[in-house]
Amino acid sequence: MKYFVFIAALLFQQPLYAQHKDEQAIRQILTDQTTEWNKGNLEAFMKGYWKNDSLLFVGKTGPRYGFQTTLDNYHKGYPDTAAMGKLSFNIIQVKRLSPDYYFVLGKWMLKRSMGDLSGHYTLLFRKIAGQWKIVVDHSS
Repeated sequence: MKYFVFIAALLFQQPLYAQHKDEQAIRQILTDQTTEWNKGNLEAFMKGYWKNDSLLFVGKTGPRYGFQTTLDNYHKGYPDTAAMGKLSFNIIQVKRLSPDYYFVLGKWMLKRSMGDLSGHYTLLFRKIAGQWKIVVDHSS
């Protein structure tokens, strides 16, 4: 009987471990994005996003579609490292929606000599070809 309980416990732990591993991967993407932003490297920052025309970014000007459009908008809004400042994220919630989707809620902060900025974001991550990618970003 002891062995049955032990084996059952191991079987039920596997999905929790996989979920934890996925959450760690998503948190690492956000850490990597912060590092690359703070280096002034928008192209590397964008590695966390789905490189597809269906990527959805919703900001103060409304919804915009496409990886390249999102990158271009970042370049326009943050033309140099002074405008980019130093980014930090405060992750409020990471929630598994399904084996292939995660929802993230957080706060972003930019420390800049020209004045600090901050707001909130929601992200929808999707597992694509074995990698987690941001497919929807709503930042305000």
